[in-house]
Amino acid sequence: MCSREKAIENAVASVEMEGFHVDEQTKIMCEKLLKNEITFEEYLAFTLKSVGVTA
Repeated sequence: MCSREKAIENAVASVEMEGFHVDEQTKIMCEKLLKNEITFEEYLAFTLKSVGVTA
């Protein structure tokens, strides 16, 4: 497991300890963000849409 994957898994574990769930698509988008395949703005738009925020 590379350090990027380990960082994502650690972050997921932390969020889930707080009682939230991180779905697979969110993990994929996070990986894309860290690989510079998408912009932060694209990641933020995905995240807001996935929780029902329209702005």
